[in-house]
Formats: sequence, structure tokens, C-alpha cells
Amino acid sequence: HDARDLLADLEAADFFERLVSVQTGEWLYVFKPVVAATTLYVKVVLPAHCVVVSLHEDQVDDET
Repeated sequence: HDARDLLADLEAADFFERLVSVQTGEWLYVFKPVVAATTLYVKVVLPAHCVVVSLHEDQVDDET
């Protein structure tokens, strides 16, 4: 239920990037909403229905 509620509450400001799936060629949409002071990484594909591909705490890349 939590994932469903999270998806229902996504806003345009949560959008991060659009990717192409290497396996299927479908568009994948990545969102980074902040929930309870934690940035989440949410990746979905929208064929006929929304399918959550990945949902976890965002990992910050240290490229300094």
C-alpha cells in the first residue's frame, strides 16, 4: 500500500530523468521524491499499466 500511495502522490517536481530500458527498449521514468526527509529513487515503466521497476532510498554518487 505504501508504494501505491507514493506513486499516487508523485508530482512533476519529483521527476528526475527518462531512460531507455536496455532489455525491452521501453521508456523508464525516474522520480526522486523526498519522504520523511529521505530522498527515494523510484523507477517506473508505463506500458498499459504502471509497473514499479525500482523503489529504494536514493544513493548519492561521490564523484569528487
